[in-house]
Amino acid sequence: MFFKNIHVRIKIVLIVIIFLFSLIVGKVFYIQVIQYDKLKKSANGLWSRNLPIEANRGLIYDRNGVVIATNLTTTSLVLIPNQIKDKESTARSLASILNVEYEEMYKHVSKKTSIERVHPEGRRLSYEVANAISELKIDGVYLVKESKRNYPYDTYLSHTLGFVGIDNQGLSGLELMYNDYLTGSYGAIKYYSDAKGNRLELAEAYEKPQDGINMTLTINHKIQTSLERELDNAVIKYNPDQALGIVMDPNSGEILAISSRPNFSPSNYQNYTTEEINRNLPVWATYEPGSTFKIITLATALEEKLVDLNNDTFFDSGGIKVENATLHCWKHGGHGNQTFLEVVENSCNPGFVQLGLKIGKDTLFNYIKNFGFGKKTGVDLNGEGSGILFNENKIGLVELATTSFGQGVSVTPIQQITAVSAAINGGYLYKPYIVKSLNEPETNTVIKENSKQLVRKVLSEETSEKVRYALESVVTNGTGRPAFIDKYRVGGKTGTAQKVKNGRYMVGNYIVSFMGFLPADDPKVIVYVAVDNAKGVTQYGGTIAAPIARNILLDAIDALEIEERIGWSEKEYNYYDKKYIEIPNVVGMKVKDALKLLKSFKIEFTGTGEVVKYQTPSSGTRIYEGESVRLLVGSEG
Repeated sequence: MFFKNIHVRIKIVLIVIIFLFSLIVGKVFYIQVIQYDKLKKSANGLWSRNLPIEANRGLIYDRNGVVIATNLTTTSLVLIPNQIKDKESTARSLASILNVEYEEMYKHVSKKTSIERVHPEGRRLSYEVANAISELKIDGVYLVKESKRNYPYDTYLSHTLGFVGIDNQGLSGLELMYNDYLTGSYGAIKYYSDAKGNRLELAEAYEKPQDGINMTLTINHKIQTSLERELDNAVIKYNPDQALGIVMDPNSGEILAISSRPNFSPSNYQNYTTEEINRNLPVWATYEPGSTFKIITLATALEEKLVDLNNDTFFDSGGIKVENATLHCWKHGGHGNQTFLEVVENSCNPGFVQLGLKIGKDTLFNYIKNFGFGKKTGVDLNGEGSGILFNENKIGLVELATTSFGQGVSVTPIQQITAVSAAINGGYLYKPYIVKSLNEPETNTVIKENSKQLVRKVLSEETSEKVRYALESVVTNGTGRPAFIDKYRVGGKTGTAQKVKNGRYMVGNYIVSFMGFLPADDPKVIVYVAVDNAKGVTQYGGTIAAPIARNILLDAIDALEIEERIGWSEKEYNYYDKKYIEIPNVVGMKVKDALKLLKSFKIEFTGTGEVVKYQTPSSGTRIYEGESVRLLVGSEG
């Protein structure tokens, strides 16, 4: 009996031991397998430290691969307070180098934290400052790589690109709108320390940062450079309150250039007001368009077959009475009897009032809305305005009449160029856009791509062709003559809009503008320029804005490789216009005979002798009267 009890007890003890052993094995399995990742992460958190390495922000390119926003590598100061033995001496040395108060720096070196970033004094350090800190060779004082946004063309495209803050986060413009794409992921240098923060002699690990996504814009660098230059020249010449310009492909809605004045330097945004930074005038500004809006009235009348440009006539006495109001022509005494083509060429307000009254309120405002006025275009830029149209319940004959020549309505520049593009491209209204694609930085794989987006068809091809014909005539024979380009077919329309303040029109204060495109028979590029309150000059769109647009169009011809046109019309010259003259061939002629043929030009000689050996420009070239022709002269034979 006694032995039997012992045997039972042994079994019980054995079972208990096996059970306890199973618990231990299960616990070890649970710790080593089930909770491994969690416990490893917790352990690493106790003895692993990371020195952050900032990723490069995504690059921004123009459509042809020109980099317009890039990055510079800089260094920033990071402290590991537990590793700093002599805090007073370290704080004193760093304060001296960074030119900050000792007390402020002592707070950093004494902070109860594993890693302390010295902000903002220790961010984006110059080479000289970083080198001085490096030479201190103090434990716990580290210099880590940071990426600083760089805009190689400074103020170029500033309102559109926007800027980034000290933490490399987008704060305005495309930098803000696409910040999630452009911002990369931090990397790190991983090292190991004990519980007191002392660095252990273990191998470091490098975790590579992930750069941000690259962005390609529809912008053409050559055309953008031209626009920036011309706006700068306008500011110098006219000292306007504001100036702006947009260049677009009328067949897709792609923005080729966009800028305004005043502008700002994204690298030095702290020196500017919020208004200067945030007001991207080409998409934000709203104002009465003036005569450029007549293109919409013209297109509507032609589409509704209410006018024959060459056969219908209008007599302009200088004004037209509508109800109790008299609406005047810009030309005192009027233009007399005109065809409606001449009404367009002369930008005759009473003639357009007549068209507006023929069209009628409902029809005209339906077309205006179909062309996109009164609401945002949806361009991929922030801060877009929507413009203001008359309340349809309050539109009488006077409001209809003034709207027909661009007064009493408020539009944005992006609305205008988008609408006129539709009027000249065959009648297709496209949504404007500026971001062409987003690309993975290493493989250049397209992540997101934009393409032209048709909003609606607004005109027939036949009507669009007539609009182009009339606007080409404006440049050849009318108020747009300063935009004429020899051997190219240019269409356009001038605008001179009186500004409104406190509900009243200002005296002598205008926004002058020009909408131009080429080739007129097959438009490839359209440009809109507006100058607000030009000083020291008679304010007309034809005299101020048209020459600016012409210079931009000349550069666009080169940038887009647009060929000369067959069937271009000779310009109808006024007495004050510069004239194009074809250069004759004088090579081989005696100098005295050559001078007789070249009497309309300025002659520059190279060499000595009595016979012309070479000339530039070559014969057959057309240049302005009074421009230079260079002759290389030598001896006969």
